[in-house]
Formats: sequence, structure tokens, C-alpha cells
Amino acid sequence: QVQLVESGGASVQAGGSLRLSCAASASSYCMGWFRQAPGKERVGVATIYTSGGYPYYADSVNGRFTISVDNAKNIMYLQMNSLKPEDTAMYYCAADRRIDLGGPWCNGLLFRGDFGNWGQGTQVTVSS
Repeated sequence: QVQLVESGGASVQAGGSLRLSCAASASSYCMGWFRQAPGKERVGVATIYTSGGYPYYADSVNGRFTISVDNAKNIMYLQMNSLKPEDTAMYYCAADRRIDLGGPWCNGLLFRGDFGNWGQGTQVTVSS
């Protein structure tokens, strides 16, 4: 099991920026960010294969968000720029270390969402 703690959520105005952090208690093969807006299902935002990059983004955030990982510290980040009101949601960190199936596999977890470990979430609110 990997313990995950998110931070960095806040209330910002549209067009602003935020950086979310996810501190992990151990290394993982694949990590990702998901979000859930009120009344909606949780959806994938971005994933990253910790051994070799392969950053992968949902169409809704591609070009505005950047996922990265500091393997030495076991911290994953999500830099969010040009924020929109529709980005308002609870953001969750996820990680999987059960088996390493490579970068494309990690990319697929953005849609399958079957990560083994999840954080408690951090709230992002974007006002117009």
C-alpha cells in the first residue's frame, strides 16, 4: 500500500494558476490525477509513468495542465494554468505499484481508473 497526501488546492479566479502536490509514502510505477465535480463522476485528468515520463492528459486539460514527478522525493505535481470555472472539482491523487506494464499501460489507467491507491483529495474552486 502507498499512502498519498494531496495539497495545494485553493480558490482562484479564472485565468489563474495553481500547483497541486501529492506526497507518496513509497514509489509507484504509475501515478495520476483525477477530479470529481459535484454531482458528476470522477474522471481522469493526467497520468505519468514514473520510470520514463509518458505524460498523458485528458483532452479538457491538454495544453493547460502539466504533470510531473520527483522520484527522489516521491512527490507528484500538477501545474494548472489558465484555469476555468469548469475545472472546479475535488482533485485526487492516485498511484499503482502492483506491477509495471510500461508507459502505454499507465496511459490507459487515465480511462480505466483502476489504481491501487488513492488520496483523500484537495479542493480546487475557480470563479469567473
